[in-house]
Amino acid sequence: MRKLFSSRAVVTMIIAFIVIVGLIAGSNWWAKRTNTPPFIQRFGNDLAGGVSRVIAVPTTAIGRTANSIGNLLNTFEENQALKAKIDEFAQDKVRLQTVEEENKELKKQLKLEATLTDYKTVSAVTISRSPTTWQSQLVINKGSKSGLKKGMPVLAGSGIIGRISEVNTTNAKVALISDTSEDANRFAITIKGGKGDVNGIVTDFDRESNQLIMGQVTSDNEIKAGDLVETSGLGGVIPSGLYVGKVAKVTKDDYGLSKRIYIEPAADLGNITTVVVAVSEIGAQ
Repeated sequence: MRKLFSSRAVVTMIIAFIVIVGLIAGSNWWAKRTNTPPFIQRFGNDLAGGVSRVIAVPTTAIGRTANSIGNLLNTFEENQALKAKIDEFAQDKVRLQTVEEENKELKKQLKLEATLTDYKTVSAVTISRSPTTWQSQLVINKGSKSGLKKGMPVLAGSGIIGRISEVNTTNAKVALISDTSEDANRFAITIKGGKGDVNGIVTDFDRESNQLIMGQVTSDNEIKAGDLVETSGLGGVIPSGLYVGKVAKVTKDDYGLSKRIYIEPAADLGNITTVVVAVSEIGAQ
C-alpha cells in the first residue's frame, strides 16, 4: 500500500499544530499580563463588530423609517379626530345659538317674562326630606357660604318648586309651593288666560293627582286647560314671571260660587333630588 502521507508532510503538520498551539498559549499568557483579549479573540471580535455595524446601518435606517411612518400615521389619525371634534363644536355652537333664538321667540309668544335661563343659579342637592313634612319643606346642601339668602326662589326641572325659608352656613331649608298649611306663606301666581290674566294664590294641593290648586277664583276671565301659570310677583317676595306649570282642569267649588283651578306643576314635587336656586337675574345690577 502507498503511504497516505509522506514523512515531510507529517512533520509539517506537526510543526504547524505546535505553532498554532503556541500562538494560542502565548496570546492567553500575554492577555493575562496585559488585561487585553488574545490576538485571535480580538481579531474575531473586531470582525464580528464590523459585520454587526455593517448590518446595523440599514437595519437602523429601516427601523427609523418605520417609526417615522408610524408616527406620521398616528399624527394623521389624531389630526382627523381633532378636526371632527372641531366640526362637532362648531355644530353645537350653531345649535346653541339656534336654541337661544327659539327660546327668546317662544318666550315672547308664550308671554313668559322670565325663566330659569334668565337667572344666575346655584345648583344644590336635596339632603333631607322628612315624611312628616314631605309636602311642606326639604333641606338642600348649600347655604350662605354659596351666596344663598332667605326668600330666593328654588327651581327644579323647568319650574319653581319653592323658596329659601331658612339659611345656614352650609345648608338651607326650602319651603315648597305645595305647602298649604295655615302658617305657610302662600305663593302668589297668575294664569295667562286668553282674555286676560287671573291672579290668585296656591290654596291647596291634591296629593292624589300631585296638582296645585288655585281656589276662590271669582274672575269671569276665560280659563282653560293648557293655560300657562307663572309667579305674579305680588307680595314682593318671589319675582314675577317664573314658570309654575299649566292649567290641568277648571271646576267649581262646593257651593258653585267660585272656581277651583287644578295646575299641573312643571316639576315633579314628589321627586325632588336636585334643585337650582335663582340667585339673581343675569345682567341685573
